[in-house]
Amino acid sequence: MSTVDLGIPSVRPQHASPSSNLRGDRSFPAAARDDLADETLRGNLRHATSTITTKRAAAVREVRDWQKLRDAGSALKWQVTDHLPELLEQLEESVTAAGGVVHWARDADEAGEIVTGLALERGAEEVLKVKSMATQEIGLNETLEHAGIRAIESDLAELIVQLAGDTPSHILVPAIHRNRAQIREIFLEAMPDLDESITDDPAELAEASRRFLREKFLDMPGSVAISGANFAVAETGTMVVVESEGNGRMCLTLPKTLISVVGIEKIVPTFEDLEVFLQLLPRSSTGERMNPYTTLFTGVTEGDGPEEFHLVLLDNGRSAVLEDPEGRSALHCIRCSACLNVCPVYARSGGHAYGSTYPGPIGAILSPQMTGMGDADDPSTSLPYASSLCGACYDVCPVKIDIPKILVHLRAEDVDQRRDTKGQFRGTWDVAMKGAGALMSSPRAYDAAVRSAGPLTKLMPGANIGKLPGIVPLMPGWTDHRDLPKPGKSFRSWWDEHQKETASRTADGAAGDGDAEEPGGAGQTSQTGTEGEERA
Repeated sequence: MSTVDLGIPSVRPQHASPSSNLRGDRSFPAAARDDLADETLRGNLRHATSTITTKRAAAVREVRDWQKLRDAGSALKWQVTDHLPELLEQLEESVTAAGGVVHWARDADEAGEIVTGLALERGAEEVLKVKSMATQEIGLNETLEHAGIRAIESDLAELIVQLAGDTPSHILVPAIHRNRAQIREIFLEAMPDLDESITDDPAELAEASRRFLREKFLDMPGSVAISGANFAVAETGTMVVVESEGNGRMCLTLPKTLISVVGIEKIVPTFEDLEVFLQLLPRSSTGERMNPYTTLFTGVTEGDGPEEFHLVLLDNGRSAVLEDPEGRSALHCIRCSACLNVCPVYARSGGHAYGSTYPGPIGAILSPQMTGMGDADDPSTSLPYASSLCGACYDVCPVKIDIPKILVHLRAEDVDQRRDTKGQFRGTWDVAMKGAGALMSSPRAYDAAVRSAGPLTKLMPGANIGKLPGIVPLMPGWTDHRDLPKPGKSFRSWWDEHQKETASRTADGAAGDGDAEEPGGAGQTSQTGTEGEERA
């Protein structure tokens, strides 16, 4: 068995291959601008994300030690990233001992070649697929298609996306951008034997997909299925797949050959560690106490399940993420999608705007590290800026990935890289930030600027500052899509007036006290003892 070293190398690890579905064609702002104009899309996203978030909150409230579970999950994931080379070798030994075969893929191209070769050797014309983000990441369906093999998605949402010729826009709910009426039209067009009287009732749509898939399950020339895995146990070589429909379980048990494509970060050290993650994942993802279907399989067993098991361990830029001490915790992600559902940016733009298999806040930190960030025109470079830094993603992350901190780290890397390649100042942002730094370091200069802003804005009509012309540096980016309030009185101006008013009241009070007679003095009627006691 060859030795595997995926620790911190002396030579920088390679990034994901260009054929990966990790880098979009356009920057996030450009893609998001188009999606924001789609009212149907925004309505679908708003309804779905709010529903899932509400369910998650209710499920989490049931667990008294939720924060301790998060701490345990985070600690286990740090153990994995700190000892990844040893755990990977242990996993290979365990899978091999259980009758499986382990393949190592450095990038998407190698992984596609391995899987395609295995399928062709077994005469497969069609393969069934269990929902898998790793296979989406490497564009496996397209690779198989080029080899004359049709991949059929068994997950309902993935099937909807595939039949529509679309791409997933959410980690948990790939067809979150589609409503029931749209799904009905997709099915009518893609399923030739479907009764045209079908409605958009979810039960009828689910039944239509079930009939379509059952025919595929029972008629598979070559009998090959492809899966991913939510977790891979280094101690036992066990793969774990969680799902909600049961179709995945059929794919994992009926075919003669099962191929699992798994990212190297999906490892957990021991079987006992699943206790933590199988509590964290369902509550964070679907808002359920447990997943309806949790399938665990280890190697091959004669007379039970697949006759062959192949595990393809995928790097594809993950070692490059591991190299960065500040950003490597992005590899801790267990793909629950909780961060997407609470993110105000994702909830309005949707997943396609990110241009990557991994959308939302986790995609904004994972994809740029896996692909590397190029110049300002590289779409991956725009992803760390696709956030308001509100911190909601960190609050809901079941393994406590500090996404806002990594976003700021990647932004700093981008700025440093631009300065190194194009000089100290690249454009208006650098000039403006340097000017703002100089202004804010001088109390007198800052106070003068703030005091002068108020009178100037009074010349503008309306309660807010409207859209400013492009000749004003940076301002159009802030005013094109925002109602920027006019600045009011500065704090220093308010404080000066407040101090003067306080001093004036104090002076008036002192003068009044001097004119008044002392209590009990001349001209006053003495109080009775009883009245004095009552007043005391």
